Amino acid sequence: MKTIRWGIIGAGRIARKFASDLKFVTDAELIAIGSRSQQSADDFAKEFPVKYRHDSYGALAQNPEVDVIYIATPHNLHHENTLLCLQNGKAVLCEKPFAMNSRQTLEMIQMAREKKVFLMEALWTKFQPHFKKMKEMVGQGQLGEIKSVLANFGFIPPNPAPARLFDPALGGGTLMDIGIYNIFMALTVLGKPDTIEASMTPASTGVDEQCAVLFKYKNGAMAQLFSTFTSNLDTDVDICGNKGRIKLTSRFYDTSSKVEYYPGRADSKQVVEIHNEPGFGYQYEARHVNDCLRKGLAESDVLTFDDTILLMEMLDKVREVAGIRYAADER
Repeated sequence: MKTIRWGIIGAGRIARKFASDLKFVTDAELIAIGSRSQQSADDFAKEFPVKYRHDSYGALAQNPEVDVIYIATPHNLHHENTLLCLQNGKAVLCEKPFAMNSRQTLEMIQMAREKKVFLMEALWTKFQPHFKKMKEMVGQGQLGEIKSVLANFGFIPPNPAPARLFDPALGGGTLMDIGIYNIFMALTVLGKPDTIEASMTPASTGVDEQCAVLFKYKNGAMAQLFSTFTSNLDTDVDICGNKGRIKLTSRFYDTSSKVEYYPGRADSKQVVEIHNEPGFGYQYEARHVNDCLRKGLAESDVLTFDDTILLMEMLDKVREVAGIRYAADER
């Protein structure tokens, strides 16, 4: 079996976690890192030895030995980084949020289709065992008719906070950084809402320090979604039906989450058995990308372009209602 050779654009914390988990993907090899400085690339290579240490993103995108590139740069760079890779015929796994808005998203997808090159949003939660189990239980009707989704995601950033959290030029704010997971969960369980209400509390930089979102559906279902940088929340999700409830415990978006099933009263808890591999949980999406590449797919059959477009459209709508804008919206 031919090994699929990976490169990573961006040498930060997420890139390091992804690189660490690639060792659990038997047909994958990390061979290249691309950063904006040679020092950063060299530092990354000390921790994760790679064959190529590029001092620019363009050099990595042009490396003929690289099959697929994971983009782990700040939100505001995803659009240009993805286009750069696609122009050079490289398959792309782009970290969430996929782009800053729907316009950028459609441009990225259009180029992937034109070039017939694989592209997928790196929404890692969708490929993790606990999430797949939750979907299976909902699909089997174990909760009956879904009436509500309650999702909370909040933490107090360290001092000083990473620039990406509050800098509008980097796409800062809770909605794009963590609130995206709440919206993703609501869309997964309830689909596209009929109406959206949203409100935010601005930080001193103007980005949302807190964001409260309400999805409403014509069948009476609702999703209440809250994200904040002002409090350390449980970061869990309740999916409630007329026959039972599922709680994805803290942290609902990664493999530390447990699936609790409540078929009756609040004290009727059953903990559903889930098998997780070692690591952070990025290997599941990487393994899926490898599978897609081996099948010759240009689009994932699990996390489709339509899924990514819908998620970004909903983020755009929430931002419009709540009054959250970025420079990319003006172009």
